[in-house]
Amino acid sequence: MKHRTAFAIPVLVGAAMVAHVLVPTPGPAEGAPVPALPTAAPASPSAPATLSEPAPPTTGTTTPEQAVRLALDGLGTHRGRYALAVEDLTSGRSAAHGAPTETFTSASIVKVDILAALLLRAQDRGAQLGSAQRQLASDMIRVSDNDAAQKLWGEIGGRQGLDAANARLGLSSAHAGQRVPWGLTRTTAGDQIALLKAVFTQDSPLNAASRSYLRSLMGTVSEGQNWGVGAAGTPGTPPVLKNGWLPDGTTHLWSVNSVGIVEREGHSLLVVVLTDGQPTQETGIGLVERVAAAAVEALVRTP
Repeated sequence: MKHRTAFAIPVLVGAAMVAHVLVPTPGPAEGAPVPALPTAAPASPSAPATLSEPAPPTTGTTTPEQAVRLALDGLGTHRGRYALAVEDLTSGRSAAHGAPTETFTSASIVKVDILAALLLRAQDRGAQLGSAQRQLASDMIRVSDNDAAQKLWGEIGGRQGLDAANARLGLSSAHAGQRVPWGLTRTTAGDQIALLKAVFTQDSPLNAASRSYLRSLMGTVSEGQNWGVGAAGTPGTPPVLKNGWLPDGTTHLWSVNSVGIVEREGHSLLVVVLTDGQPTQETGIGLVERVAAAAVEALVRTP
């Protein structure tokens, strides 16, 4: 089963996941409705300056975190919740939104992790992926095929294999001990940035050939799946990303995620946006793209 379009996908994704395993009813942490985060209340106006009470001096240069927070506050209200992490590989600046330990359902962005684990196993044996594995990897990343992901999940050793690979890739132990399908893996924005650094920088246990292969697949996702963090890049630049989307079986609210690398004004930036509690897939896509574009714009323009 292969997902070819953005808006025919939701039912197929859920159906494919259920076809592999019986998904346990999610508890509150997995899929309970999350109220919309309130927008920041405007600051109370300062009292007018007087001769006896001079106005306070300015605080100086805006930090990257402050610039990104101001940009995100300017987006106004939204449904559900989201977390952001962005790292500018050109300037070294970075910013994040959301608690570092705040977890989200990964949905199909975990497929990048699965392929990284498979490539590490091949490297350890001094081998390359076989033709059948390469076809499965292509289907898994480029068209987000769940059947291909399930087969490669078995080849890496399932949850144990993923956790072992993540320890080498610089991810935390948040996934350890989970007994859920791969699409329900919990993750954080910080862990996804660590994974992207392993894919897109030389400071990685993945060798140059493995990194190049992963990037080539993420840079050729099928039409209809090229939404997401790519909206933050220079217009006309092909996106290099992987998206994930999954409706909760109990609340029918959506998790919509996007991770990748974008080029903007001479900068290369790793971008992660994770969401849940979205009323529709389209709503989640819109939130992901607005958040990514606002954060990248603010970070690139920070002095």
